[in-house]
Amino acid sequence: MKENIIQQKSFLFAVRIINLYKYLTTKKKEFVLSKQILRSGTSIGANIEESIGGRSDKEFLFKLEISYKEARETIYWLKLLKETDYISISEFESIYAEAEEICKILAKIIITLKGKM
Repeated sequence: MKENIIQQKSFLFAVRIINLYKYLTTKKKEFVLSKQILRSGTSIGANIEESIGGRSDKEFLFKLEISYKEARETIYWLKLLKETDYISISEFESIYAEAEEICKILAKIIITLKGKM
């Protein structure tokens, strides 16, 4: 079976998001923003998985577009966590870079698919 980079990257990103959530709730006692980033950050990979099981190219594209939107939302929550000092600049930079990379990959896939439809 062919290696699926976006599937792997989104899964590993979700693991990082879950660990960030655990850190925020246990160490920082932050429960509102952490729940938002948990939801959006894990939704990226969940929607990619759903896209793989899609019944049509249109459904596949739709789920990837949702993944892209969730990745953008996750970036928003990361920026907010950094600006409110819940995460340090170094913590932010590492996970932010991953989120940006996922966005770029998804955007490229979406643009390519739309060009073929």
